Amino acid sequence: MFERLKAARKALHLTQEFVAGQMGMSRTTIVAIEAGKREVTASELAAFAELYGVSMDELVHGTTPDDSKAAMFARTFSELSDSDKAEIINLMQFKKRYREDMKA
Repeated sequence: MFERLKAARKALHLTQEFVAGQMGMSRTTIVAIEAGKREVTASELAAFAELYGVSMDELVHGTTPDDSKAAMFARTFSELSDSDKAEIINLMQFKKRYREDMKA
């Protein structure tokens, strides 16, 4: 599990220091967790999952069901400003048109 915690943090380009601050922990605690030298409590695991926008199951077992990806997208999207939402919708429409044009 500690490898998945580290990978999730790195995928988001977050520093250990930033995560420590968000989690109310010291950086050395994050280092110990990511090295597998410290166990994670259930409440800490839930906080990591929320911070990283993934399910607890993904962190524990490495599974990424499509539903959790869609839920993560919806949760993250809902937190954006209206202008950021519009930009993402435009990008999605562009990607869809581009893919359709490539098939033609």
